[in-house]
Amino acid sequence: MRFSVIASAAVAAIVGFGGTLALIIAAAQVLGATQAETASWVTAICLAIAGTSAWLSIRYKMPIIAAWSTPGLALIGASAGFTFAEAIGAFIVTAIALIATGLLRPLSVLVARIPAAVASGMLAGVLLNFVIAAAKTAGLDPLFVLPLVALFFVVRLFNPSLAVIIVLVVGVAFALLSGRAPELPMPEISTLTWVWPQFSTGALIGLALPLYLVTMASQNLPGFAVLRASGYEPPTSAALTVTGLFSLLSAPFGASTTNLAAISAALCTNPDAHPDPDKRWLTGPVYALIYVLFAVFGASLVAIFAILPPTLIALVAGLALMGPFINAMALALKVESERLAATVTFAVTASGIAFLGVGSAFWALVAGLVVAGLEQFKSSRKL
Repeated sequence: MRFSVIASAAVAAIVGFGGTLALIIAAAQVLGATQAETASWVTAICLAIAGTSAWLSIRYKMPIIAAWSTPGLALIGASAGFTFAEAIGAFIVTAIALIATGLLRPLSVLVARIPAAVASGMLAGVLLNFVIAAAKTAGLDPLFVLPLVALFFVVRLFNPSLAVIIVLVVGVAFALLSGRAPELPMPEISTLTWVWPQFSTGALIGLALPLYLVTMASQNLPGFAVLRASGYEPPTSAALTVTGLFSLLSAPFGASTTNLAAISAALCTNPDAHPDPDKRWLTGPVYALIYVLFAVFGASLVAIFAILPPTLIALVAGLALMGPFINAMALALKVESERLAATVTFAVTASGIAFLGVGSAFWALVAGLVVAGLEQFKSSRKL
């Protein structure tokens, strides 16, 4: 064990947790979750991340790091019209789908055949609303928002990964000192709240299916790529199965999907963590321990977010999603022959339409695949 291992794991955990915690709060508000249910969500998902990271890293002696799905949380936050109980049902189905993907190779092959442009177009359409909401906060409270935006872009010049966290910390202090938020609540230990799931067709098709696809395309596949780029050969089937199992166990307590990390994993797999690649797996247990601490104090963190002005939450969420939005748009428009399908998918998703009780993400996926199929048929006719 070296200090660099502890430092790398701590930075990865803090960046992953603090940079996107606002997305859980925003998603919980859309679903109508109570403060206790939101605290349970944070606690349960932190425990699932800790368990997954510790087990996979120790078992396979690789720095296999888990995280929550940032794009998935954005998708949940953009999926209005579902109750919290219906969302829990969707989380359970998503977890079962992840387990099945790990156990059944044909299913993983089928997911891999979905055009990257269509999946990225759907993701970009989901993230667009959060980026726009962040921009709108400047008109609601410019004296509060604009200095924080300026701080974000200045910090990004020196350390992009910490920019959102610094804006969050400074924003909380600014809100307290300016009277935009009351005094900080007393610390409290977290508890878990059981939520009985409800399984509705609309939630399964409009939330579970898009959440599964976004998690696979935007989290798990890049997570495997990060490990391979660092010289590791990750246990694909076992990783998907374990993340699915922990997601299944934590879902009834409010937790959304647990998956492989990508950005956080990059901090734990590079030589700065440990010069010996065979020793970098030690970052996994340290990372897991930090997430256990986050779980213990999850209720206090949710209570703090509850007193913050909505403009700060919307701003932090939007800033945290700017990078994923840019990446999604770049991937969606990368291949010229797939741009029409990607644009249609993006437009349908961003429209927020609902039909037959099913949200826009599903219909965007259907529309994108149909257009992609037609474009393929057109190309084959020319040949």
